[in-house]
Amino acid sequence: MMFRNKVLYAPLAGCSDLPFRKMSCKYLPGIVYCEMVKIDALVRNDPHTFRMLDYELGMHPIGAQLCGSKPQIAAEAARMVEGLGFDVIDLNCGCPVDKVTKDGSGSGMLKTPELIGEVLAAIVGAVKIPVTIKIRAGWDDQHIVTRQITKIAEEAGAKAIAIHGRTRQQAYKGNANWDYIKECKEVAKDIQVIGNGDLFDAESALRMFSYTGCDAVLIARGTMGQPWIAEDVQRALLGESPLKRSVGDLKAALYEHFGHILDYRPERQALLDMRRVGCWYLKRLTNVKELRMQINRAESSSEVFAYLEAFSWEPAEPISESLFAAPMDLG
Repeated sequence: MMFRNKVLYAPLAGCSDLPFRKMSCKYLPGIVYCEMVKIDALVRNDPHTFRMLDYELGMHPIGAQLCGSKPQIAAEAARMVEGLGFDVIDLNCGCPVDKVTKDGSGSGMLKTPELIGEVLAAIVGAVKIPVTIKIRAGWDDQHIVTRQITKIAEEAGAKAIAIHGRTRQQAYKGNANWDYIKECKEVAKDIQVIGNGDLFDAESALRMFSYTGCDAVLIARGTMGQPWIAEDVQRALLGESPLKRSVGDLKAALYEHFGHILDYRPERQALLDMRRVGCWYLKRLTNVKELRMQINRAESSSEVFAYLEAFSWEPAEPISESLFAAPMDLG
């Protein structure tokens, strides 16, 4: 089975590290992905790139996401990833940042759909594990390529295609247009269609399943500070309400995540990661601004934990509404 279930956790650059995935896997998403890695760096045996592919046995199914536009090198990188024991290889054709798109990689590949087919076919021909692809709707509103690439990916042998309902030009502004996901599901024959974009709680995931008919959902920013969102969505799919997460639950998760960071990173890097990760969890609570500022000013990990212990948690309350985005109008 390619995925354990229909709720998948996306690769997030700078976020989906080993500590993040240790927290995520507790809640049994269909798959977790490592951070996107560049194929050129892999074939050069860059140590930092291999570090990004660290995982533990309990993390299966585990996916690796490759970024690059050279078919021959992509095949070599795919064989290397398969040799590391990964269960799925994903081709990134959605990353919108300039440093990735400037050489035609990431969402830059949306300008050359035929090349996407060549790279996918090279990867599929090089490995035995399933190959998938993640795309955006297009480079801009005038060049929507979702239907075309769905067909190309299917012909190249990809088993699934994840569609983010924004263009590269949008970045993360505005709402994701789920119509593009729905249209791809309508043209797909055997390839699975995975919906992505503006999924921040169980309710939004259910709405995406209902509106688009997608086979699975890929949750990205919605996993930040709530590693249990897969459990919430799974319960919703069964007609059950998500579990209520208390201040104590958020505090315990924060402590646990910080512990994983300290086990994995040197002190200086751990401190920087704790500032970033702390923001994810604490923005889900009211009356914690002072603590967030203290963590950001801390000069050591021990100082961070001292602030956590000394903080008065009683006034804090969970924020009930979804963060990041308003619900999409599907009328």
